[in-house]
Amino acid sequence: MIYKHFCGEKLSALGLGAMRLPTGADGKIDRVATAEMVAYAMANGVNYFDTAWGYHGGESETVMGDILSAYPRDSFYLATKFPGYDLSNMGKVEEIFEKQLQKCGVTYFDFYLFHNVCEKNIEEYLNPQNRIYEYLLEQKKNGRIKHLGFSTHATNPTMQRFLDAYGKDMEFCQIQLNYLDYHFQAAKEKMEILREWGIPVWVMEPVRGGKLANLAPQYVEQLRVLRPEEKPVAFAFRFLQSLEGIGVTLSGMSNMEQLQDNVATFNEEKPLNGVEMTQILQIADDMVRQIVLPCTGCRYCEEKCPKGLPISYLLSLYNEHSFSDGGFLAPMALSALPREQHPDACIACRQCEKVCPQEIKISGAMSYFAAKLKH
Repeated sequence: MIYKHFCGEKLSALGLGAMRLPTGADGKIDRVATAEMVAYAMANGVNYFDTAWGYHGGESETVMGDILSAYPRDSFYLATKFPGYDLSNMGKVEEIFEKQLQKCGVTYFDFYLFHNVCEKNIEEYLNPQNRIYEYLLEQKKNGRIKHLGFSTHATNPTMQRFLDAYGKDMEFCQIQLNYLDYHFQAAKEKMEILREWGIPVWVMEPVRGGKLANLAPQYVEQLRVLRPEEKPVAFAFRFLQSLEGIGVTLSGMSNMEQLQDNVATFNEEKPLNGVEMTQILQIADDMVRQIVLPCTGCRYCEEKCPKGLPISYLLSLYNEHSFSDGGFLAPMALSALPREQHPDACIACRQCEKVCPQEIKISGAMSYFAAKLKH
């Protein structure tokens, strides 16, 4: 196992994420299968386990706590998060934190995060009346949090706002990073911002929810030519091994086969060379190009919109939602916008289309996006 040195700690470069644990026919976590995976992970050097308040309908923290209780407390690192993705939790930081300790059966968390800093919740995270920042710093001072950080799917300006307020006390940041989102979701720029702050990167969604493990045949063949011995999923991790400033890479593994494959990959560091890096980013560009609209963010359209819609931003959300075939990111981002700025506010006047350099059929995209969000 490759290890990363962080504040005197020796962390496994591969972390077991507990958001997609194996489940039974009833949809509940399969505790036996999960325990077997944890045992294999521990036996093969994985020592970082990441859970959260909302994973598996609130069951993840309890199950992971029960399973990890069989191991010495100093043999693993446990991470969980304050659930600020739900605004109703914002005034309950003390209550929730105490409950999390109870659910996980521990007296402290090695790593604790502000969960999913984004446009929807940034004001409440920064609101001193909620005492989230103040309380979590107290818990760190008291030794009940060893390391404090945050996760984010936000736009870079929103992430910068959070950093301007709390960045001096953030020790790590968890972002969605993979070779597809390196440019598509501006992950490269996020890394640069964090590097300026001296904050190491923890990786989530390294294989984009499985998309980068199940590539189209033409991409599989291109990768096979580069490294015949590597599976496509391994390239996603090799890409991350090629970047500076990466700490723990979290993978939400759902079965033993995935775990065994990933452990094997992380037994050796084999970063991509220049040719391989160029090829894999070209594959990413091609994957994106086949589905998304070619908006360049020039905003000429917005100057003509009688409804004042943030069209370029809506198109970026349309692209994310289309490429992911749904998901939570676009609805989450839209929830932070006034209702009159949602895609269904478009009146199809097509004034925007007259000035679009890319000749995008914007009104059709807004209509399709609005309909897709209802399903």
